[in-house]
Amino acid sequence: MKKILVVLGVIIGAILLFVMIAAGSYNKLVRLQTSTDGAWAQVQNVYQRRADLIPNLVSTVSGAANFEKSTLTEITTARASVGQVKIDASKAPTDPAALEQFDKAQQGLSGALSRLLVVAERYPDLKATTNFRDLQAQLEGTENRISVERGRFNEAVQSYNAAIKSFPAVLYAGIFGFTPKPYFTATSGSEAPPKVNFDFNNKPATTPEK
Repeated sequence: MKKILVVLGVIIGAILLFVMIAAGSYNKLVRLQTSTDGAWAQVQNVYQRRADLIPNLVSTVSGAANFEKSTLTEITTARASVGQVKIDASKAPTDPAALEQFDKAQQGLSGALSRLLVVAERYPDLKATTNFRDLQAQLEGTENRISVERGRFNEAVQSYNAAIKSFPAVLYAGIFGFTPKPYFTATSGSEAPPKVNFDFNNKPATTPEK
């Protein structure tokens, strides 16, 4: 009888130990998932800040005489394309295709902004305006922040994905809805604001000599 009680005690102790370890592991997954959601929210915030700057930028640039209309159209279209990508801002995405679509739209807007700023170099009067210089500085700062927040998001996702594949979480993570999350794909030059150089076929506008 005593042996049976000892065996039962060992079994119960082992079960309790496993439950405690599993509970700690589950709580860790919750914290990591919350961290990825928070990092995702920050990514969304900085992208939204950039989107909010664009209408004022377009308004300022369109005031320049003879500014290329196609460049302004490209910016407006790229911003609209970003708005068409529907993705939950409160939770980190779990669908790689959805994140890829979101990233593709945002990269398209980054490229359009870069081209607009390059074209603006051909308009000294525009570059001299305080409003344009302020907007340009804000955009450059926002692009830096976007790069930082994307990196932090990837780090949070890496920690989370590693945790759900570790023991004992791997035994139950999927059952409780802890599924892998996709990363942002690294892009060339993503560590700095995008800078694009173009060889324009048309000669820059010049001011006639007096």
